[in-house]
Amino acid sequence: MTLLRAAACFPLVLLISCATQKPKAPSLGEAFVGPTTMTLRHDLATKSPVTGTVKHGEKLEILEYQHRFVRVRSEAGVEGWTDLRQLLTTDQMASLRGMAENAKQYPSQGTATVFELLNMHTEPNRTSPSFWQVPENGKVDVLEHKLAPRVPAAVTAPPRAPLKTTLRKKTKERSGQARVGPPPMPAAPTPPDNWAALSVPKNIAATADANKADAKPAAPVPMDDWSFVRTSDGKAGWVLTRMLSMAIPDEVAQYAEGHRITSYFPLGQVQEGDVKKSNWLWTTITKGLEPYEFDSFRVFVWSRKHHRYETAYIERNVTGHLPVMVNNSGDSPSFTLILENDDGQLVRKTYSFEGFRVRMVRNEPFRAAPAEEVAKTEPAQATHASVQHRSVYSQLRERARKLLGR
Repeated sequence: MTLLRAAACFPLVLLISCATQKPKAPSLGEAFVGPTTMTLRHDLATKSPVTGTVKHGEKLEILEYQHRFVRVRSEAGVEGWTDLRQLLTTDQMASLRGMAENAKQYPSQGTATVFELLNMHTEPNRTSPSFWQVPENGKVDVLEHKLAPRVPAAVTAPPRAPLKTTLRKKTKERSGQARVGPPPMPAAPTPPDNWAALSVPKNIAATADANKADAKPAAPVPMDDWSFVRTSDGKAGWVLTRMLSMAIPDEVAQYAEGHRITSYFPLGQVQEGDVKKSNWLWTTITKGLEPYEFDSFRVFVWSRKHHRYETAYIERNVTGHLPVMVNNSGDSPSFTLILENDDGQLVRKTYSFEGFRVRMVRNEPFRAAPAEEVAKTEPAQATHASVQHRSVYSQLRERARKLLGR
């Protein structure tokens, strides 16, 4: 008897439990997680309970929009609220993968060391998603430099799914009632000729004139130096330049004299006993926040006589742009720099390094690749550098490869 009652009650309990379950909210679109990790919260408040954690690249369903916040659902079924600025669209995610793929072909301008945890961003902007963190004492290859304004990143909202619309049925008009329109509006009176002056109170007009006189010019927008870097496992993104330290040996770095090293390269080696010492080329800049990458370059050679590095060649007060191209093949290394002449025109200078002597062997005009050509060769970089604001590095890289046969 007891078994029969239990069997009879089981379907009823199952129906009640199914009825109490909330139906899933419909999806309005999809997006991907931008940061390395991102927390989902139960409500919009920052102190609301955490409902779950998602990782970079995970696909999310968008369920609801509230200004710049969205309610999302992860693939595991966890729902919660997050900031729309931390999400990537499908196009942005594909572009991020393409950016890392293209970065494999970039010539390294030197290895840099990170002395504390460093966020890697999708764009040269502090508020753009940080999708990776370079660990403390980690090393990255420096590829490019960009000077960018410190402004909020543009938010690209994921496309919303089309909403289902229902057609309202037309109500049948009653045949016995006739529609009568309202009477016509009377013509408005003509305003006086000085109606604009009469509309402004005297105290408000005096205050407006005083504000115009006391108006101050707008403060300049603060700028940031950014570096496009590549990790050893192939990730590529933007980091703040001031957080990097170029990893040239200390016995050479001590001659920087407070200037920031922007690139460095070995130029052959010198044998002293059982030890091999590299000769070095570096570029430096006196101060940051400049639209160019270096204002001086210098060649160091190892002196067997004095057992230290000495200057073989130096040029100061130049305006130079990355990339620096170095060729260590053959008997005599050479390097090529992109500089501005006195007229502000770009020139390409090639120097040969023979023993302890550096001399210029070629000086020719340099034409940056047209914006259309760069856009065709690098379609995946549209998210982190527009055609109008692309750095000189991006414009010169393809042209330098063609001229150097690389």
